[in-house]
Amino acid sequence: MTWLSALSVPVDQAVWVAVSVGLAAVIRGFTGFGFAMLVVPVFSLLLAPGDAVVLSAALALILGAVSYRSWWGLFPVVPALPMVVGTCAGTAVGVWFLSSLSVTEFQLWIGLLVVVASVVLARFTPRERPASRPIALGTGIASGLMNGAFAIPGPPVILYVVASMANPVQSRAFLMMFFCCSSVVSLVMFGVADLITPRPFQLLWVALPVMWLGNYLGNLAFTRFAGAAYRPFVVGLCIVIGLAISLRALISGT
Repeated sequence: MTWLSALSVPVDQAVWVAVSVGLAAVIRGFTGFGFAMLVVPVFSLLLAPGDAVVLSAALALILGAVSYRSWWGLFPVVPALPMVVGTCAGTAVGVWFLSSLSVTEFQLWIGLLVVVASVVLARFTPRERPASRPIALGTGIASGLMNGAFAIPGPPVILYVVASMANPVQSRAFLMMFFCCSSVVSLVMFGVADLITPRPFQLLWVALPVMWLGNYLGNLAFTRFAGAAYRPFVVGLCIVIGLAISLRALISGT
């Protein structure tokens, strides 16, 4: 662990980052979503709000780039452009909101957000519906707000995909494409807001090996077990994590 000391990374912090990133990468590789919803709550316990969201966004960008063969050319194009345009506008407002939060407020919002999003997601079943540009734009704006404030762009987009795309290959590819694009937008906005520090990039090197391994295992699982069997596990895990983070924030705030 001497290399961790050289990077000024506490061993316990490195272990928590590695475990959370590895698990989240497996789930993201299998489902196309869930990475930020799992890692940001854990990061919020270890890092300042700005460092937590920057680390999550940087990892999401790298993950999307190295796994582009899993999604490129497989997603529907019609809703993609308005959704990406919407997330640009929403992220700018979300970053402004992030800069006004204390650590306790950040943890509480993160926990509640993950729980609510997971419960809503659990009530949806995939259906095929025509793509709507206005709805895609609105979804992108809502996702951008959550992306800028918490680096969790997923819930609005996941609900859109679940409600309009029944094909698991297509929906997974769309989510991977969108989250890669939204991570680029969020990192640019975080830089403009002067929220980027060296700390997330020290931890980046701890996270990269386990992220690569988790992504490989998740992709392998998808090729063998593609379908909706993953949903109860992902939703249940996210609810547990969200409740734990919210409870910790409430206790520390009293």
